[in-house]
Amino acid sequence: MENVVKLIKSLLAVALLGLLSLLPLRLSQALGRKLGDRYWRKGDAAKMTRQTRQNINACFPEWGESEREALVHASLQQTGCSLCEMGMSWLWPAKRTLKKIRRVHNEELVQEAVATGKGVILIAPHLGNWEVLNLYLSDQYPFTAMYKPPRLKLMDDLVKRMRARLGTRMAPADTRGVRMVMKALKRGEMVGILPDQEPDRSGGIHVPFFGVEALTMKLLPQLAAQTGAVVVCGYAERLPDAEGFDLYFVAADERINSRDLEEAATAMNLSVENCVRALPEQYQWEYRRFSTRPEGAPRFYE
Repeated sequence: MENVVKLIKSLLAVALLGLLSLLPLRLSQALGRKLGDRYWRKGDAAKMTRQTRQNINACFPEWGESEREALVHASLQQTGCSLCEMGMSWLWPAKRTLKKIRRVHNEELVQEAVATGKGVILIAPHLGNWEVLNLYLSDQYPFTAMYKPPRLKLMDDLVKRMRARLGTRMAPADTRGVRMVMKALKRGEMVGILPDQEPDRSGGIHVPFFGVEALTMKLLPQLAAQTGAVVVCGYAERLPDAEGFDLYFVAADERINSRDLEEAATAMNLSVENCVRALPEQYQWEYRRFSTRPEGAPRFYE
């Protein structure tokens, strides 16, 4: 019975993606903003809104209350856009999606990093539309992307197939995936890692993120220290009025290659933070980033 329920959920999810893929970008983003408005009007009665507000209030204590609430509203709208763009990101022909990219900023940073031959680690925060960024990188460079497989097998198969349609190698977040990433770096290639998801406690270390202690992955800074790879941040900004997307590449904090794990992990979080401050409304603020607390600390989320 459990397998039947999973299959039904998977089929419904794929059907919804199929419907969303029929929409032009303008309509999918308009639908996303409406969805965000609905959650915002529900206030703290909606889990997504409540967690977004808690995160923003903790990360921007220097802002006034009205400024923070405006960011909560904008963030929920942008999260809605991210959800409703999934049909475009996954099911549109790749070339059609790539045509929505208007400008690429500072790509010479990536080209110079690749030219060193040491391998490149691309930090890709949950900022803007990271699926568009993935498509661009896999179209331009030999690229391996680490990912956390969905629980539903049908969705996992879809994610792997669609993210890999331009040649991206998909590396699961396990021992096998780490070996794939190491081999790619040894070949001087680029690997992409989402740095802002909570790892298991054994795979993380508590360091500040926007001044709040956050359980942060050890893997990326350990890879940077072991391989000497160049670390670069990247994100895809969603432009207003459905104009498309601009891609940005930014140098990571140079301390990210430190063999001192705490220093390197702190540098990684600071690198993500600098990207988010440039585009705060398009960050995934509803995620429970501060769920696992340091020993003896009170719970963060209600």
